[in-house]
Amino acid sequence: MRIAVFATKAYDRRFLDLANAEFGHDLSWFEARLDETTAPLADGFDAVCVFVNDRLDAPALTRLAQGGVRAVALRCAGYNNVDLRAAETLGLTVIRVPAYSPEAVAEFTLGLLLAMNRNIPRASARVRENNFALDGLIGRNLSGRTAGIVGTGRIGALVARALKLGFGCEVLAHDVVEDPALTEIGVRYVDRETLLRQSDIISLHCPLTPDTRHLIDGPTLAAARPRVMIVNTSRGALIDTQALIDALKSRRVGGVALDVYEQEGDLFFEDLSNEIVQDDVFQRLLTFPNVLVTGHQAFLTEEALTAIAVTTLSGLAEIEAGRIPANRVTADQIRPAP
Repeated sequence: MRIAVFATKAYDRRFLDLANAEFGHDLSWFEARLDETTAPLADGFDAVCVFVNDRLDAPALTRLAQGGVRAVALRCAGYNNVDLRAAETLGLTVIRVPAYSPEAVAEFTLGLLLAMNRNIPRASARVRENNFALDGLIGRNLSGRTAGIVGTGRIGALVARALKLGFGCEVLAHDVVEDPALTEIGVRYVDRETLLRQSDIISLHCPLTPDTRHLIDGPTLAAARPRVMIVNTSRGALIDTQALIDALKSRRVGGVALDVYEQEGDLFFEDLSNEIVQDDVFQRLLTFPNVLVTGHQAFLTEEALTAIAVTTLSGLAEIEAGRIPANRVTADQIRPAP
């Protein structure tokens, strides 16, 4: 297939090229993100390959279909940026990468939690300036604390296991589908409100849907345990950022570790070090000493990038062969939100 790959970085090209040796697709690279205005770049292509911050709403999909595109390949697990009903109406097949490497994201989640809780970035920065004082670096043991996991799919289940078996946490979980393997090790499923109210640590691993948008908001934070720690490696809009800032200012929240941000589309994956960032909310968030933010890199391992490339290109090969790929996603397959 002729495939237009949007929002490409050097690492995308490297791993897609390596995987494509098996499939022989014709790949063309575009640094631009895909939306209605850039969709004409895909005229004459059979498929587009996109990432998390490309915008595939109805106007963009309509323009793609008019240009001859018949498939959309998401090189990610989430699909909240695609109007799936519009895609079906237009006859566009949408595929995704449902499980490229749950371990990559789960491990990064734990890394963020530990780094934030034990002030590791601040400590490292001090040592580089020959400051070996320990004032302001006191953390808290994870052992014995209650961790709440919202969403126990592949990633959430791994995090729950690690916190329960590895760190000795009491683990609460919430999901519309309970995982019996987790209950066997002592993870306890509760309703969402109970989890948010009783947890010392809240880790988010659910998709972004209308029901989960701003799952963490002002009332949630007001009802949470004092000094609650929040980790989000899923989707930025699960958290109301302004409400989070207010809770940080009042010291209601003890620490935050984020790999995603609800307005990240204007920031992440780009080098803005010589620019003046216009997002005042994000800039305010960065001023807190107990906030750790990374730029949506939880997926970024060699294993995950290899799996993403192979799954994406093999799915497109299935479409080219006239078969329905196993990684196809349709509107009626949308998993209910936890």
